[in-house]
Amino acid sequence: MHCKYTIIGAGVIGLAIARELSSHIQDDMGVVVVEKERTSGTGISSRNSEVIHAGIYYPFGSLKHLLCIEGRRALYEYCAQKNLPYKKCGKLIVATHPDESEALAGVYAQAQKNGVENVVKLTKAEALALEPDLNVHEALLSKETGILNAHSLMAAIEKDVTANNGTIVHDAEVIRIEHSGKDFSVALKDGTVFTTSFVINCAGLDAVKISKMLGQEPVTMYPCKGSYFSYSGRHNCQHLIYPIPETKLTGLGVHATVDINGSLKFGPDTEYVDSTDDYSVDEKKRMEFYLSAKKLLKNIEEDKVAPDMSGIRPKIQGPDDKEVKDFHIKEDGYPGFINLLGIESPGLTSALAIAKYVWENFLA
Repeated sequence: MHCKYTIIGAGVIGLAIARELSSHIQDDMGVVVVEKERTSGTGISSRNSEVIHAGIYYPFGSLKHLLCIEGRRALYEYCAQKNLPYKKCGKLIVATHPDESEALAGVYAQAQKNGVENVVKLTKAEALALEPDLNVHEALLSKETGILNAHSLMAAIEKDVTANNGTIVHDAEVIRIEHSGKDFSVALKDGTVFTTSFVINCAGLDAVKISKMLGQEPVTMYPCKGSYFSYSGRHNCQHLIYPIPETKLTGLGVHATVDINGSLKFGPDTEYVDSTDDYSVDEKKRMEFYLSAKKLLKNIEEDKVAPDMSGIRPKIQGPDDKEVKDFHIKEDGYPGFINLLGIESPGLTSALAIAKYVWENFLA
């Protein structure tokens, strides 16, 4: 059996790339996605804040900057076209004390440099008019930031892939890849072996492992866990509420997120870990999360904060790295092996733009 394009991983990035490719190539076995789990989108794509980011923070000219802005615009258009649940609720980035004003000014300057639309400065009174429970000295309002339902998004993209004659195979774990000089030979755990002209590695937390199968180790991955705590108390929160981002953008800080259903949760934190499959949430972090939430919203009640879920980011930025690491989207080692490594936030927002970038730069 031979196929032209093989995509490893059916998370939102793999599915988006399959959708893009299958819109151009609709032959039988033209586009095949292999996914080790029983369903699509069970990994990183389903364990995040479900935020549509505006593109404020990322270094100017980086893939994270450019693909986030392009992807955000495409995502809103796609959600509207497909009648998917989403809300352009806006985000407040809050300086809670005068000591944070300089850092907030830096965020605003970066937003302006990056060309992000509709980011406005707010005084304390203006911020409180939007969110009366805020602890705030001054704030920024990003009107283009929003939320969506990641599972609904992935289901719609998957439907597009199959409608375009693409094939998605589950329970299909890749255990070996070899390059024969022209094509690639791919072996699955169930004994299936097939050849393919191109391999697009979108395996998320397993992406570096897949890369090593072809003798490539262009980057090191540092798994980074982010836990979330839910809030069961009454709240009036209508916007996403973020603190000043962490140094070197290791994370964006424990923030308050209101999902499509109006439920409030706090997170994620940033914890570099050794395991890529431990999604437990440590109850001992409850006070830490409560205090972080209380810093943003003054009426949060401690006994209403409870462990919720966690996700693990496939970071290629280590805890001691001095610079923000960009997405790694490159042809590595062999012609036709397209490697996507370190696709963390804003990966969900950027998905449709990443797909277009991969097609236009490596496969068209």
